[in-house]
Amino acid sequence: MEITFEGGKVVTAHSHGHIIKTDQSVSNGGQNTAPSPFELFLASIGTCSGIYVKSFCDNRHIATDNIKIIQTVEFDEETGLPVNIKLDIKLPPDFPDKYKEAVISVAELCKVKKSIASPPAFEIISSSI
Repeated sequence: MEITFEGGKVVTAHSHGHIIKTDQSVSNGGQNTAPSPFELFLASIGTCSGIYVKSFCDNRHIATDNIKIIQTVEFDEETGLPVNIKLDIKLPPDFPDKYKEAVISVAELCKVKKSIASPPAFEIISSSI
């Protein structure tokens, strides 16, 4: 993955042919033209769990049109860091009862969530181009 700077507060990730732009809010000196990196981080948690739920349902021929995941975050007032991330899987009334617990279990398999629960080491270096 390569990270480039596009002017202003826009920082872009280039990964496997995809371009992922980020920006800062106006109050943080950006133009709010794209999500902030932290918003993308939070979105990766919900979307990662979502793909597990989607795959589970697809494998059982269960429609996902009326399924939603509502993600809420509680923050530590001193540090501003998340202390609780809640994923509420909203299932339609016709969702099969026998799969309700299983859909929670598959959402727990999210690799992003697992990476946070067992964090990697970070190494930040500087080198010449």
